[in-house]
Amino acid sequence: YGKNTIKFLRLHKEGKKQFVKEVEVCAHLRLTSPQEYLEGNNSLVIPTDTIKNIVLVLAKKNGISSLEQFAIDICNHFMTTFCQVAYVKAYVQEVPWQRLHEDGIPHIHSFICVPDGIRFCEAEQCRNGPLIVFAGIKDLKLMKTTQSGFEGFYKNEHTTLPERHDRILCGEFFCKWSYGECKDFDFNCIWKKIRECILEAFAGPPDCGEYSPSYQKTVNCIQMLVLSRVPQVQVIEVVLNNTFYNVVDMKNLGLTNDKEVLVPVETPYGSCACTLGRKTFFEA
Repeated sequence: YGKNTIKFLRLHKEGKKQFVKEVEVCAHLRLTSPQEYLEGNNSLVIPTDTIKNIVLVLAKKNGISSLEQFAIDICNHFMTTFCQVAYVKAYVQEVPWQRLHEDGIPHIHSFICVPDGIRFCEAEQCRNGPLIVFAGIKDLKLMKTTQSGFEGFYKNEHTTLPERHDRILCGEFFCKWSYGECKDFDFNCIWKKIRECILEAFAGPPDCGEYSPSYQKTVNCIQMLVLSRVPQVQVIEVVLNNTFYNVVDMKNLGLTNDKEVLVPVETPYGSCACTLGRKTFFEA
C-alpha cells in the first residue's frame, strides 16, 4: 500500500539564481505482517498521509540533487526508521522545466516547460536485500522524414501493406534501464549521456542521417549504443509506439503530392519492444 501522485515543486536558491525541480512521487510499502488485511489490526500501519508528509520533509531537508538520489533517500528513510517495513518502492518523475535563455544568456529565475521527454526513476529495497535503482525517459517523441523503410517482410493472402524504401519514421519512446548494484553514480550525467545516445542512434549523423530498415532495428541500435557507451547500465528496455503518416491523394484536386502533405494514422498504431542486457548480468 502507499501514496500515489505526491506532487510538489522544490525551489533552491544560490545567490540571485534560482533552481526548480517539480516532481511526482509514488511511495509504496509492504509490512512484515499482513495483520491489517487479515485481522483489521492497524497497529503497524503507517498512514498514507504520513508517507506523503515524509516525502515532503525529505525534499525540504535533503533537496533533490537527482531523481535517483531522492528515490534512494525515500527507501533509506523507511528502512531505517520503521522496523515493520519489509519492502519499499519509490517512483519519481520530473516535470520538464528548462531555464529560459534570452540572447544566449540564462535567466536567473524564469523557466519554460519543454515536452521533450519525461525523466523518471524507481528505487526499491527489501529488508536485508540490495538497493535496486532503475531510471528512464518516457513520452519522448521523435521523427525523421526520410532514411527509413520497410521491405522484404513476410507476406500472405492477408498482406495489403506495400513495401516502402522511403518513409517517415515517427514514434513515442519509453526507455527504462537498470544500474544493477547501486553505487555512487553521477545519475544526472549518466541520464543525459543516455538521452544523447538515444537521439544519436535514432537520427544518425547530422549531415546525412542513417537508414533504418525497421522500427525494430532502430530500437536495437539505441540499446547497443547505450550499452557500448554507458558501462553503468546493465539492462535496457525500449518500447516504441510508432505513428504512421499516409500521403494525401490529391489527383482529384489536379495536384501531384510528392510526399509533401501527409496525415497521421493515430489508431491503430504499431508497437515494438525489446529488453537487452549484458550477458554477465543475466548469468549473475
